[in-house]
Amino acid sequence: MNNRYDFIYLFDIKDGNPNGDPDAANAPRIDPQDMHGLVSDVCLKRKVRNYALLKGQQIFVQQGTVLNNAIQQAHTDLGHDVDGKKKTASREQVASARAEMCRKFFDVRTFGAVMSTGANAGQVRGPVQFSFSRSIDPILPLDLSITRMAVTEAKEADAPNQTMGRKNLIPYGLYRCHGFISANLANETGFSTADLELFWESLAMMFDHDRSASRGTMAPQSLLVFEHSSVLGNAPAHKLFDRIGVAAKPGVAAARSFADYEVTFDSKPLDSVVAPGQSIQATETVKLHRKL
Repeated sequence: MNNRYDFIYLFDIKDGNPNGDPDAANAPRIDPQDMHGLVSDVCLKRKVRNYALLKGQQIFVQQGTVLNNAIQQAHTDLGHDVDGKKKTASREQVASARAEMCRKFFDVRTFGAVMSTGANAGQVRGPVQFSFSRSIDPILPLDLSITRMAVTEAKEADAPNQTMGRKNLIPYGLYRCHGFISANLANETGFSTADLELFWESLAMMFDHDRSASRGTMAPQSLLVFEHSSVLGNAPAHKLFDRIGVAAKPGVAAARSFADYEVTFDSKPLDSVVAPGQSIQATETVKLHRKL
């Protein structure tokens, strides 16, 4: 890769819980000071991994797998006489196993991984990183009661009361995520332009393959990508991000759809600057691609 990328990803949710907090009875994550909603970076990475798996990629961190087994397999495939419990790997063996893990697993060469357990394949700093996503406006977490008509055991069949439960959701929230792709780290891990295209595709499609009643309706709304003309980049990411504004339209008291918001570039409506699927020259050395 010869270019650094910084991107803004806008996604929304309606009548669902985008990322429950297990330490708060699975309530939607919030910033308690201003009540803005939060979605963790690992939540989005999980969805990217799941989509890449559906596309035929091998994934290191997935449900039900034993990570040390995959690390051991990398050493075995390379012919290393290494046992995580008895024989420790040499520095050269760790380095070659690390390269093998990057070659084999999409998520390792994309997001990085800690693989210093078991037989030891070292650590990888991934070129693709997300910030926590933050809602544009404060959200309203709701804790609703639900009932179940069926019973678990036969002895409960004649019980007069229904089983009660709880469900957490927010009526609506538009979230903004900042992302970063380092060309230097991409060249270290083998993250290729083909991997990059799959990553963009996953951001556009991953919610369609991650439906559940608890998540309501989640949808990607905009993906704005700043492409630098060099490996190191040509402008600070935060300066580029500041040029993109997202705010509710005048007169909107409580947003309930993406249409209630306006996205701007340099204070001009984004639609008047660049159409979806098109690009413009944001600066002399940075392009702005509107992928969604």
